Amino acid sequence: MDRFHRLNPFSKRETFGRPQLIAYQIWTIITWLLVVVTGVYYTSHKPTEGSLKRRTIFGQSDAHPGPFTLDTIFVSIYWIVLWISQLYYIWQLFSSTTELVTSAANVGSHFIFFNLLTFGHIMLWVRSYFWFAELLLVINLFNVISLYFRNPKCERSIHVPVVTAPLAWIFVAIFWNGAVMVHADDLPARVLANVVIWGFLPISDERANAFSITALGVNQFHTKIIALQWIFAFAIMAALFILTLVVAVPGIFGFTFGIERGESRVVEEDRERQPLLDDR
Repeated sequence: MDRFHRLNPFSKRETFGRPQLIAYQIWTIITWLLVVVTGVYYTSHKPTEGSLKRRTIFGQSDAHPGPFTLDTIFVSIYWIVLWISQLYYIWQLFSSTTELVTSAANVGSHFIFFNLLTFGHIMLWVRSYFWFAELLLVINLFNVISLYFRNPKCERSIHVPVVTAPLAWIFVAIFWNGAVMVHADDLPARVLANVVIWGFLPISDERANAFSITALGVNQFHTKIIALQWIFAFAIMAALFILTLVVAVPGIFGFTFGIERGESRVVEEDRERQPLLDDR
């Protein structure tokens, strides 16, 4: 069992040897560049095999509009911001702080695997192999969910670009790709989509999820003004925005939410750090 732990690249470790860190640094950069170059290239170029089914990334969206098609501009902004934030994560693999390097390396295998699966999905998507593309998305979903539960306490500068933001993207991409895969643009499919869309509410980081659901709402509004899908999308976006404020605003003013004896309460951080006083 101990040998399996040592050989398993996804195992969480207390320390990493120099060769392991170098391997993570190299493969993280290579796979990140692979996704960036492929994503940028196929945004404006389609595969050159010559088939009519070969299209650019967003050309597939135009050819297959559906209840989960996302807005081009919002998706582009999302990925640009994600790539930039992932650059900061990669930089942490080269940090002189041992704890930070260890934390970054512990999510490295999942991040490399995420990039490889994302690259594969792009290659299949632009070539209209939607069933195989969906399979890669599902595998990637399990990959990131596994990372989510195995590393719940890593630094936010690592957690957001490597865990929560990719998880939010994969979740919406599964429905986007799935709708294209089954040609879901008739009335029964849209009714089902009106129900399924509420599954976006509890998923992943509120801000990342709000941005992806906004991309969905904007596209659906432009596609069909008289429809429930974009109304539900903006309702979910508003709910996620409120949840973000509920979490963020108390922290700004020095308060945190705690649970005591089954009741919600607000704890003032300065008082919480004070020693217990004897009232006698």
